Amino acid sequence: MADLKYYDVILKPVITEKSMNAMAEKKYTFLVHTDATKNQIKEAVEKMFEGTKVASVNTMNQDGKKRRRGSVVGKTAKTKKAIVKLTEESSDIEIFEGL
Repeated sequence: MADLKYYDVILKPVITEKSMNAMAEKKYTFLVHTDATKNQIKEAVEKMFEGTKVASVNTMNQDGKKRRRGSVVGKTAKTKKAIVKLTEESSDIEIFEGL
């Protein structure tokens, strides 16, 4: 298991129509490090965004897709996606405001 600091866990937010609709229920979607655990993701969100309190974390592992370039076959990098649900009294995450 990798020794991850909280600022290495969250890579970037996922901005899709489905994830934007889930924000009404205080659910935020992030791409995270592939070795990150649910506890590490919870700790990273609470430390990086002031006033947030995480209720639950759901994760999904996505394998890389096969890609061809001529006769050479390769794979894209695998990713991990996390959906973080905040508590009712928690403040919203500011990076998603105005999108």
